[in-house]
Amino acid sequence: MARLLWIILIAVSTIGNTFADGVPNEQLNRFAEKIIQAKKRDLGYPVNQNVQLNDFYQWYLDTGLSNSLMNNAGNPLNSHGGINSHAFEKEVIEFFAPLYGFDKNDLWGIVTFSGTDGNNHGMYFGAKELRAKTGKAPILYVSEEAHYSIKRLADLQNLELRLIPADPMGRMKISEFEKALDPSKPALIVIAMGTTFKGAIDDQKAIDDVLKRKKPVAVYRHLDAALFGGFLPYTRHRDLVNRTKFHFDSISVSGHKFFGMDEPAGIFLTTHTILKNQNPFHIAYLNDDMPMINCSRSGLAPLKLWWIIQKNGKAGFTEQAARIMESTRYLQERLYALHYPHWINDYSNTVFFKRPSQWIIEKWHLAPDYDDRFGGELAHVVIMQHAFKPAINEFIEDLKADMAANSGNETARENVSEKIPLPATNH
Repeated sequence: MARLLWIILIAVSTIGNTFADGVPNEQLNRFAEKIIQAKKRDLGYPVNQNVQLNDFYQWYLDTGLSNSLMNNAGNPLNSHGGINSHAFEKEVIEFFAPLYGFDKNDLWGIVTFSGTDGNNHGMYFGAKELRAKTGKAPILYVSEEAHYSIKRLADLQNLELRLIPADPMGRMKISEFEKALDPSKPALIVIAMGTTFKGAIDDQKAIDDVLKRKKPVAVYRHLDAALFGGFLPYTRHRDLVNRTKFHFDSISVSGHKFFGMDEPAGIFLTTHTILKNQNPFHIAYLNDDMPMINCSRSGLAPLKLWWIIQKNGKAGFTEQAARIMESTRYLQERLYALHYPHWINDYSNTVFFKRPSQWIIEKWHLAPDYDDRFGGELAHVVIMQHAFKPAINEFIEDLKADMAANSGNETARENVSEKIPLPATNH
């Protein structure tokens, strides 16, 4: 036993010296350098790499809050104290609520861990609401091109799932939705506000028209607006995510996409009326009802999101949304001049195109996909705040080099874009 303890002491001492000697610092520094270089060419995924939180972290260190733990367990709109940032989380929810048409007198929401966490709450709240109204389990309807998390969450929540086929541009086929809709059971509908790969928006008016014709016993609409819910409120197309214009019951929006959080986070919003049908558990030791799925929740994420809101405000977010749309148009123009097959949906910052060679996929972190209707292999670029013109120009030069190197293999798909009806440019 004494020998074993001695070995453990030596091991602990060695680990301590290793940290003191800075070896892990070298490892961390190499990792940081790799990430910082990679983010400059991160064009394939919908994240804002133009993170501006240095001043927040300076404040976080200077105040000593960095040495404290905050846990936002509980209801931020009805906080019962504790070491948390509920007051700031409440302000974040109240900032976003009017952007999406929620009445401050009939409002509930939380800062989530991610868009998927928000979708999980939307589907759970919807299923509970529909069961409370009808006594029946709902059927979940969602486009086949919506985010994959919806399908996983349907399995997790044991919901009957009906995947609705999408048109070539990724929008839910309304005729197929009408065929699939069973009016004898409550309908839980997840509406995609920007599909994962093609950036398509489901037609809310057409969906509502079907619901009016077929009259299901009850309906709950949840908007998955992870990316588009960030920038659309700051464009002239803001009504697309306004529940007073197109009715929906809840919405999920990511904080690490448009808004520039440095870690996954988001918001989930619904009404207080719907909250009352959740039959939340009352937790004695928290002195609170717990309607949310998670118990422990980050106290730091709401602070960072609050900081970002204060720093940017409506003017800053409006300028960023305009720059995204301008850069998207610029990429379109460069691809068009190159005669490179590409497509884009209305209101979208996602441009998808014929997949280039693997070295371009890897260099620019492009997301791949496959669709026979567009000639097979595809990739896409999602224009975010860090995708400035120099990066777009370098990407185009790489495409030119790739086209020159593969000029003998281009004829099979060079006219594919002419066979697909393109939406009108509507930025």
